[in-house]
Amino acid sequence: MLPAGSLRNKWLAMAGLIFIFIAGYLGYIVVLWGQQIAWHELPISGIFLFGAIFVWLTIKLSLQTTIDFQRMDLLEAENITDSLTKVYNRRYVDRRLEEEVARSRRYSLELSVMVLDVDYFKHINDTYGHQAGDITLSILGSLFKDSLRDLDVVARYGGEEFLMICTNTPIDGAELVAERLRQLIESHQVEITDGSGEKQTIQISISIGLACLGASVDSKEKLIQTADRALYRAKREGRNRVIIDTGEVNESQCPELNNLLSNSHSGKQ
Repeated sequence: MLPAGSLRNKWLAMAGLIFIFIAGYLGYIVVLWGQQIAWHELPISGIFLFGAIFVWLTIKLSLQTTIDFQRMDLLEAENITDSLTKVYNRRYVDRRLEEEVARSRRYSLELSVMVLDVDYFKHINDTYGHQAGDITLSILGSLFKDSLRDLDVVARYGGEEFLMICTNTPIDGAELVAERLRQLIESHQVEITDGSGEKQTIQISISIGLACLGASVDSKEKLIQTADRALYRAKREGRNRVIIDTGEVNESQCPELNNLLSNSHSGKQ
């Protein structure tokens, strides 16, 4: 059925009117049954009756079609959404990134990618249990979705790792987005329940690797590889920071990179 609301009420009202219409003509036939009436009066009543039945069937078919479309949309959403974090899954983001790379190259648009990873996530699982880890990932998914721009796409890429596509965004713009996310996560307290059933508050942080499309980073695979390399460097350098990997990107593609090569944003460990 359609969800509760004005649209559903309008469909029900229309269906009710058609039902009354049909019932009225059936009553008309019953009342006149056996009475003598002129033959030329029957076709008009019959036409109206069959017209009402036709409208009724049309409404019923339209309603069923709408419900089927809703089910298809739900199945599609389940196929492209990660069930835990409620962001896109890897299957979707792989396909979407391939499309964005092709579009950016075709129209000479900027494209940046960031790979985000939860710091010391294994320690959270080992100390507080896997349920606490799931809660942490779920909260991260909500924070990412609520704080992203409309043009950004975020997905869970595997385990505690997320991937974000920043369409039509140069590397310096993506760096601002990444740093804002890093600070948001660092300042957010996560409430979990430990193995003994007691509630605890823990602080988490993320490391972020950034890359942008350019002369030497010209495919989906190279973008992810370059962003991954930046992420591992962020891990090596102390975590809770944003690192950019240029991948020897042509300066004409990302002119801001000369000032960003040696810069990273650090926070508390």
